Parts: sequence; structure tokens; C-alpha cells
Amino acid sequence: MEIWKESQLKQLSHTQEINTAYRIALNFARNLGYKFCGFSITSNSVGAEASTVNLNNFPHEWNFQYKKNNAMQIDPIVAHCNHSMLPVLWSEELFFRTPWLWQLLQQQGLQHGWSHAIHDEKTGLNSIFSLARSHCPISAYELYENLGFAVFISRHLHALAIGMQPKRPARPQAPSLSRRELEVLKLSADGKTAYEISRILNLSERTVNFHVHRAIEKFGVNNKIAAVIAATRSGAI
Repeated sequence: MEIWKESQLKQLSHTQEINTAYRIALNFARNLGYKFCGFSITSNSVGAEASTVNLNNFPHEWNFQYKKNNAMQIDPIVAHCNHSMLPVLWSEELFFRTPWLWQLLQQQGLQHGWSHAIHDEKTGLNSIFSLARSHCPISAYELYENLGFAVFISRHLHALAIGMQPKRPARPQAPSLSRRELEVLKLSADGKTAYEISRILNLSERTVNFHVHRAIEKFGVNNKIAAVIAATRSGAI
């Protein structure tokens, strides 16, 4: 590895402020031959909330039109990166459903680019890292030659971005439930009646209701439905 690459990557790894880290990443990208560098956080989970992180040096008109047209909802790069961590080269074929977006890329000097994603299963958040330039097509060989550097950079930016997200409230501590109590609650969550549960578990209805009552007491709630909800929220079922 060339000395400048090692030096800049080491500097990046010791940087804990995301804007400073991005500037180092941009400088590294330029030294690799890319004029543009972008990093953003997206959500692949319904209802997931994230603090906005969108760092790039793309042309102002591109960013304006992208936001104005809510293009993230139809961007094939975002669609690919939300489902795969494999890198993707930008191409006219990729944008065949959104030709106006492809044309805008060409007009704004973003003719040649590629992106890849980092998926965070714990938070449900994904990040997308992109490199682009206005000259010289990007070959598959060049992409994979630089992929290792890009993954290193994007993982560090991703970790810093995740550290910026609001902390989720801790799950309530689940009380200690017996195996039967767990089984009864799981079947209740599936909509089974006490009679149906008794047939499935080969128990009497009275015994099933006893286990339900014990679970209600342990969770400190008033009824079976509340016990099922509490068990689900705590991760017990």
C-alpha cells in the first residue's frame, strides 16, 4: 500500500467527528481519481427513526433537484443498497425506470460512479457510500481494486453516524417465566383460545388459565392481552 493511503486511512480511523472524517474521506477519494464522494444514512425498517446524515460534495443543482423531487423514493441506487451490500456501478440500464434521474446525473457531471452499502441489523439503519467523477468510465477491475478502501472508509463513517443517533429506551426487564407460561403466552399471541391451547399442549383449560394468571401477575398487568403485549415488548416471546 502506498504511504499516502496508509497515512490517510490511519488518520481517518483516529477521527471521531463525522464531518472531519468525511473531509478526510473526500481527500482520499480525490487522490484515487474521484471528484465526488457521498455518504448518507437511510432506514430499511418501517417506523425506524434516524437523525439525518447526508454528506456529499455533489453539485448544488443535483442536491436541490433530488430533494425537490423526493428522488430517494425512486432512486435505483438506494433501492439496490437497501437490499444488498454488493457494490453497484451506475449505468443507464440501472436507471431504465427513471431516465430523467440518469439524465440529471449526466448534466451535473456525475456520469460515472458506484455505490455500496453497510447494513446495521441492530438499528435497522443502512448507510450508502458513493464515489463518482465526470470523466473516464469505471471498470469492474477498478471498482474491486478500490472496494477495500471504500469499505474501510464507509464502515468508519457508518459507526460515527450510528453514534449520532438518539439512544433507544432500554427494553423493560422480562420477569422470569416458566416454560409453560411462555408456551401459553406465545399461543395466546397467535390468537388461540384457552380451549385451543389446552388441546395443543394436552392440558386442562383450568391449567392453561392458571399459567395465564401467573403471567399476568408477573408482568403486573390486568389481563391476558396486556400480558402478551408486555411479553412481546420485553422480548420474552
